[in-house]
Amino acid sequence: MTTTPAAEESLSIGEVAERTGLSVHALRFYEREGLLVGPVRRTSGGRRRYTSLDVDWLLICVKLRASGMPLADLRHFADLVRQGPGNEAERLRLLDAHRQRVDAQIQTLQECRSVIAWKVGVYAEHLARGEAGGLWDPTA
Repeated sequence: MTTTPAAEESLSIGEVAERTGLSVHALRFYEREGLLVGPVRRTSGGRRRYTSLDVDWLLICVKLRASGMPLADLRHFADLVRQGPGNEAERLRLLDAHRQRVDAQIQTLQECRSVIAWKVGVYAEHLARGEAGGLWDPTA
């Protein structure tokens, strides 16, 4: 009996969907859009087979997309990875630019949260004192 290394683990599209949280439709879309770093192998019957390395890459893609990375940037990143060694500085620039965008979004959300927390406190304080009438009441 031969053992298959984890990287060569053979997974169906359904198993990959379950592990990544992506739908089967999204996985096909990622493949069509050139977002995977390696070719998706197929069985003799034409069914897609993935490896655990494919899953690892897709999990990174999920986080990059969830953090707002545009598809064009993700496609460019995948292209760079597929090209292999020699373009790491360009990969770093792409990821660092995205990190800076995410940091700006986090800062904006923290400012929004601060305003919301302040407003929650105002309402909670007025309600606790039984003086909630007239708070932002357009009819008052």
